[in-house]
Amino acid sequence: MNQLARLRYRRRFLAAALAVAGLTFVVTPAHADDQPLPGTVVTTSPLAEDLQLNGSERGLRLTYWTQDSTGREAQSSGAVFTPRGAAPPHGWPVVSWLHGTVGLGDECAPSTAGPTDRDRDFTYLNAWLNHGYAVVATDYIGLGTPGVHAFLDGAAEAHAAIDIVRAARTIDSSLSTSWLAVGQSQGGGGALWTATMATEYAPELDYRGVIATAPAAQVVSLLAAAGPSVPNLGMPNLTVYTAYAMRGLKQARPDWDLDSYLTPLGRRLVDDAETLCFRAMAERVEGIGVGELLTRSLSEGDFAESAHEVFDAPMAPYDRPVFIGQGAIDKTVPLPLTLAFIAQLRANGTFPALRVYPGSDHGGTVVAATIDAIQFAEAVTR
Repeated sequence: MNQLARLRYRRRFLAAALAVAGLTFVVTPAHADDQPLPGTVVTTSPLAEDLQLNGSERGLRLTYWTQDSTGREAQSSGAVFTPRGAAPPHGWPVVSWLHGTVGLGDECAPSTAGPTDRDRDFTYLNAWLNHGYAVVATDYIGLGTPGVHAFLDGAAEAHAAIDIVRAARTIDSSLSTSWLAVGQSQGGGGALWTATMATEYAPELDYRGVIATAPAAQVVSLLAAAGPSVPNLGMPNLTVYTAYAMRGLKQARPDWDLDSYLTPLGRRLVDDAETLCFRAMAERVEGIGVGELLTRSLSEGDFAESAHEVFDAPMAPYDRPVFIGQGAIDKTVPLPLTLAFIAQLRANGTFPALRVYPGSDHGGTVVAATIDAIQFAEAVTR
């Protein structure tokens, strides 16, 4: 057993012993250069009772070390849910769940506040538990941990989604090395980023595939169309997403000149975006169109170049199967955008399974895709 393997073994043994005792703990093994090892658990505690899933034997909240998109150490928080009953011989296969947009502030973290659409997300995650999958659910860096959440920063979300699998396995020996990335909306885009990084970033795990519903995979083409001349479409969610995206890009790339794009109102709203969760932010921007935030088009300057490398899912061939679910009446991630993304994937050698749900809007897609997603997972994990 090499030094790294012995370190992971000792970490897993100590974490499991303390978790059984019901204690919150701090464990911080490090690399030879004294940097925290990605996936190292920092704290763990029981999840709030109202955030427990019915299909889970238990739910725990944890914080753990991961990396941002530039490779700098960072902390994320999240939750771990284990199915009821005895684990199969090789352990419960794991779903790493990447959630949709909740906001940027610490109060928005799903492991403390719950998801924006609790009934929908709880129904979906319970379905996975009931089919014998453990669920680990990252909050992402900056949601419940230091710093501002870099909204749509795909590589940072991917690191957090992979490292929570590592972290969860140190505190629960019933979890398998076999796992899938599963995400919706913002998390759908993050899941696709995860798919392109999983095998190389965590070779000790057995990554099997990705399920992305209503994925925010190629959003720069939509955002770049925004400018001061765009009329108010009466869709406050678009204003919310724009404010979040601009603040997220500034967090991911601090040298990007955010203020040069913003009106005084835009600056106030982007400041508000740091703390206001989705519903509160939607109320804050009621009656305010995207154009009122901007002094110039996002197609000008370096916005598109900077945002593309942070937001848009890579086109490189994916080394494991891909499932994409899309609602036909989705106004947030329109069907033509997803079809264009899939066409690009195919041109680059990746051929995803696609299911389009005729009556589903953005939020409804994840529920509509449940049966297809689980059948896909069964085919690649069992």
